[in-house]
This record gives sequence, C-alpha cells and structure tokens, in this order.
Amino acid sequence: MIKKILFILIFLLLISEASLFSQGDNITLKVAVMGQGDELYFWWGHIALIVEHSSSRARFYDYGLFSFDNENFFVNFAMGRLIYSCGVSPAQINFENYIKTNRDITIYTLDVPPEKRAEVLKFAEINVLPENRDYFYHNFRDNCSTRIRDIIDIATDGQFGEKYKNTPGRFTIRQHVRRHTWFSPAADWALNFWMGQVIDTPITVWDEMFLPSEVGKRIDEFWYYDRDGEKRKLVTSAETIFKAHNRPPVLEVPRIQWPRQLIFSIALSLLFGFFVFLYSKKIRAGRILAGFSMSLAGLVFGFASLLLYFLNLCTNHDYTYQNYNMLFGTPLLLASVPLGISYALTKDSIKRIKYDLFLRIIWLLTVIGILVSMAIKLLPMFWQQNMVDQMLMLPLALTFALHPVGLKDIIPKRNKLCCGDKK
Repeated sequence: MIKKILFILIFLLLISEASLFSQGDNITLKVAVMGQGDELYFWWGHIALIVEHSSSRARFYDYGLFSFDNENFFVNFAMGRLIYSCGVSPAQINFENYIKTNRDITIYTLDVPPEKRAEVLKFAEINVLPENRDYFYHNFRDNCSTRIRDIIDIATDGQFGEKYKNTPGRFTIRQHVRRHTWFSPAADWALNFWMGQVIDTPITVWDEMFLPSEVGKRIDEFWYYDRDGEKRKLVTSAETIFKAHNRPPVLEVPRIQWPRQLIFSIALSLLFGFFVFLYSKKIRAGRILAGFSMSLAGLVFGFASLLLYFLNLCTNHDYTYQNYNMLFGTPLLLASVPLGISYALTKDSIKRIKYDLFLRIIWLLTVIGILVSMAIKLLPMFWQQNMVDQMLMLPLALTFALHPVGLKDIIPKRNKLCCGDKK
C-alpha cells in the first residue's frame, strides 16, 4: 500500500515537472534596465521583468508603479508609508514611452531552464493579482529593483543570493546615491543633509542591487549551476536598444563633493563681507544687503533643518535616523528670517543692536554645533559622512556670527539693550 502511494506521488511529481517544462519551453525571460529620467524619483533608473511567449506579445512586469492620484499619496509619501504596486502591460508600449522620455534601455536575455522560466512566470502572475500587487515601498530595501533581484534568485535556485549576500559592496548607500545626484548641487546637498549615518555602513553586493544598474551589472557577470550540475552563464546577450542623448552620466566612482561646497560657501561669505564693508562705510545699502543675506540663509538652512527634524522624529523614513546634522541644522535658524529683515530695515539703533545680538547668537550656536559634530567623529559610534554639510554651513555661520561691524556696540550698550532705552 505504501509503495503504491509513493509511486502515485512520484508519478504526480513527474507530471508536474513535465508540465512546467512544457510551459517554460515556450517562454523567454528578459530583464530590462532603464536609465535616468528627468524627475528626481527617476534619477536612479528603473527595471522590469520581460516575459516573451511564443503565442503572445512580450509582457512587461513592473514593480515600481505608483500614482499621485492615490488616496493620501502625499501624506503617505511624507510619512514614509508610500504604497507601490506591481503591474503587467505590453512591453512594446513601455519601451516606446521610455524612448520618448529619452531614457537608456538595455535588455538582458536570461538562460534558465524551462521549468524555472515557468516558475518565474507563475510567481510574477501571482504578484500582479489585486490582492498581492500592493506593497510598502522602501528606497533601499524593497523597491522595483530588489524585487527583480529576488526573482533572479528564484530562477537560479538561490545561487544568486548565495554569492552576493556575503560579497562586500563597492560603496555605501550614500556613495551610490551621490553617483546619481552629483550633477545637481542643490538636490545633492539636500538629500545628503537629510540622510543619517545609517546609510554610511558597509553593505553587500546584494544590498547594492537596490539600484537597477547594479542588477544589470551583476546578472551580466553571473554564472550558476543547473540541476544537472552544468555551469551556465545567466545572461546570453545584453542589447542596448536605446541610448539617451545629452544626459549627465552616472559616475563610476562618487566624487568628493565637500571642496566644491567649501569654495561656494567661502565665495558667499566674501560677498557678505563686502556688504558689511559697505555698511562700515556708512552706506545704508550695505546693512540692508547684510540683513537680507542672513535672512535668506536662515530661510534656506532653517527650512532644510525643519524637514530634517520632521523626517528624523516623526516619520518612517528610517534612512534619515541617527542624523547628527541635527546638532547644527536646527529650526532655530528660521528665527534669522524676521531678525535679518528687521536688522536690515529698522531705523532704531538700539533695536538694531538687539537684532544683531540675537542673530550672532543663532549663528554662533550653529558654529558650535558644527564643531561638535566634527569632534564626535573621534568616537567610534559616530561615522556619518556629513563633511559636505559642514563645509557648506561653517564659513557662512562664522561670518554671520563674528563679522566685526557692530560687534563693539553690543557690550557697551548692554544696559540699553536690557532696559530698551533709545539712543
């Protein structure tokens, strides 16, 4: 009786495998890697699974679908609870759209056994079902690229993950991000400012494949063993079907950005120094320009700092956690906006000295915070790569806090500052 049951089970298993083989024999699996787009959220490229069947058109399985029209989209985005979806559509329509938007398209054809092709197709079809298609998106751990990476692992019986989960990566997450943002100094600085030291830890090649281009790079070099023990190259061909025109390249190695930020900050500080020089010569326009300069700097850095605190303390954006830019990038900088305007426009000398004092205190606290954030790096538990942020803010903060004009008036008139007497 037991032998009969075992025979029936083995027979059913063989039928199942034969069915998978026959289904997969007519299937070709490909991976499409798309390059950068114009919008910020497309700067890191895109990726999709392509399934070609002998009896139907090629299908484009996309794990990076979202819509601004979704309910509470912007609230969920701000709070780090963004929902993405999996979907399937004709491949040719998608290719035409990427070509119209001037984005690279490279197609990698995969060599996997027929039963694995059928298994991947079944997995993808289950993913796009209404009850399965939505997932909580994470920039680095669960996105369109990591989902294709995981499918490759299924297709190779776990050998893809076995090789790369323990292989050290080339760069940290921050360095990979900056390879793609270097051409936009403002966006590059802001993203770097908001992300904490959690993205400065060493990662594996597996982790690096949050980027579509890294998936393309790794599958193209990967070899695996099939069920018969034969060594096979995963990719049989890599074809670039469209090359974007006049797009900034993705850097092979991230640039060292802080010298550029330091030079830019020194240049702004010299400009501010010129305004102060005009003021020292009793030219009223100099004081107005100096006041508005502090106000503008306070607005930019203060608003960025307000978002920094919000992201760190109030949201699920875990890659913004452990951010020691909070030591010097504080919402207190926003107080420079009204103080700087008042300093520029008031005709009351006592009030002007008050505004000058408060502005100096705010920017001096910023200087102290920057110096502290530098000093704590001597301790092993602080490793945040935030020199770009420090170098942009330090020269300006020093200049705003310690410029000589008006400094000598603050101490002698401290009594008037306290009691509010006019000159």
